[in-house]
Amino acid sequence: MNEPRRYSASDVALAQFERAVAHMQLDPDLVEYLRRPRRELIVHFPVYMDDGRMAMYTGYRVHHSTVRGPTKGGIRYHPDVNLDEVRALAMWMTWKNALMNLPYGGAKGGVAVDPSQLSRNELRRLTRRFASEISVLISPEGDIPAPDVGTNPQVMAWIMDTYSVAQGHATPAVVTGKPLSIGGSEGRTEATGIGVMITATAMMEKLGMKPETTRVAVQGFGNVGSVAAKKMWERGCRVVAVSDVHGGIYNDRGLDLPKLLAHVARTGTVGDFPEGDQITNRETLTAACDVLIPAALEGQIDEQVAPDIQARIVAEGANGPCTLEGERILLEKGVEFVPDILCNAGGVTVSYFEWVQGLMSFFWTESEIITRLERLMTEAFEQVWQASREQGIDMRTAAYTIAIQRVVDAVEARGIYP
Repeated sequence: MNEPRRYSASDVALAQFERAVAHMQLDPDLVEYLRRPRRELIVHFPVYMDDGRMAMYTGYRVHHSTVRGPTKGGIRYHPDVNLDEVRALAMWMTWKNALMNLPYGGAKGGVAVDPSQLSRNELRRLTRRFASEISVLISPEGDIPAPDVGTNPQVMAWIMDTYSVAQGHATPAVVTGKPLSIGGSEGRTEATGIGVMITATAMMEKLGMKPETTRVAVQGFGNVGSVAAKKMWERGCRVVAVSDVHGGIYNDRGLDLPKLLAHVARTGTVGDFPEGDQITNRETLTAACDVLIPAALEGQIDEQVAPDIQARIVAEGANGPCTLEGERILLEKGVEFVPDILCNAGGVTVSYFEWVQGLMSFFWTESEIITRLERLMTEAFEQVWQASREQGIDMRTAAYTIAIQRVVDAVEARGIYP
């Protein structure tokens, strides 16, 4: 069997962008402007380990677009973080924020590190040093980080405190995804998974699929995947397969999500859950299901996996989970996509709510947050669905055309300096 063709994350992001602009009447010079990031920062910095030695780390912060407002995007801690990946993720954030009509541009950041190999004190020292290195870019008015793969509310708290100490006063709006005790928002932790459920069930409704007869498989059982699985289960769907980095579990009769979540809380993995058959990550993607939620990392569905996928709907909880060939194969099979810039936009939407609450020092209840989130996600889904059907294009391309046009409108309104 031939090895699947390998594309960088930027290759995928740019190909998706080019596919969309082919359906738009845009000035070629403006297209070239939109292809390029506004600025890229690479930092190399030392951190003292608990054993007294000094280790060097490399971090990144990329601003793709600033024309619609401050940049917004997460910070990722993962061994494979590199400039190409961060550049692509920043571009995806531009389109995601524009699609949701949030007053933001797109950014992303990260450090090439395996956080599971660090002690809490080492993680704290690394985070504070990285925050100080990127403090030339971040601010409540300029660039607002948030959690991503490998980071969490505690990491955001350390970043907020590091920035605040330098400012001489508490600045809660400099990050989102913080603990509630220092200005975080109700509903933020579950927001991305809830958004996946809202958009996946909206697509089910369009296709006439009833929750009680719908089987769901979820690859990736972290914050996004576990919440999405639980919320789909609560809507009446049968969650038949889930997996994490250690392996997966399959039960065609449906997994008991409360029991599974309790098991994961005790053991740290889904793989040895006793009420099902053990499967691999690949087998999770190809399991007999109606809705597949890839919620792990990029590039999981390639041309070798795609032919065996049985789902009618792929709801992209992760960023860029499909390769270009994988997506092409699925579209040819008639699979419907809920594209990542729509499907997983619940996190940044509630991050926007958190940012606004921080600036106002006035906070909403969880029910108010979820009501606002559901309204915005449903409106965005309907806009993409209508554009897709009216123009005869796939859902991802439709989502991109809407998002790109909003950025273009902002560029034309502001003009090019000088």
